[in-house]
Amino acid sequence: MKKTYKIEVDCANCANLMEEAANKTEGVKSAVVNFMTQKMTVEFAGGQDEAAVMKKVVKNCKDVEDDCEIYL
Repeated sequence: MKKTYKIEVDCANCANLMEEAANKTEGVKSAVVNFMTQKMTVEFAGGQDEAAVMKKVVKNCKDVEDDCEIYL
């Protein structure tokens, strides 16, 4: 399953850090962050609980870029 979320991030480098953090999160098959559109597209691994995985994604992204926002 693939889902797109609105995000708020200040620079392209920060968006890249968020993308790397999201891709390292257990339960995420792939994640792409587009700085220009301020969106993150997440493809979940099969059988994963979307809400639980996104909670981990938010935590991991906040660890690398504490002022970023992901609107669930």
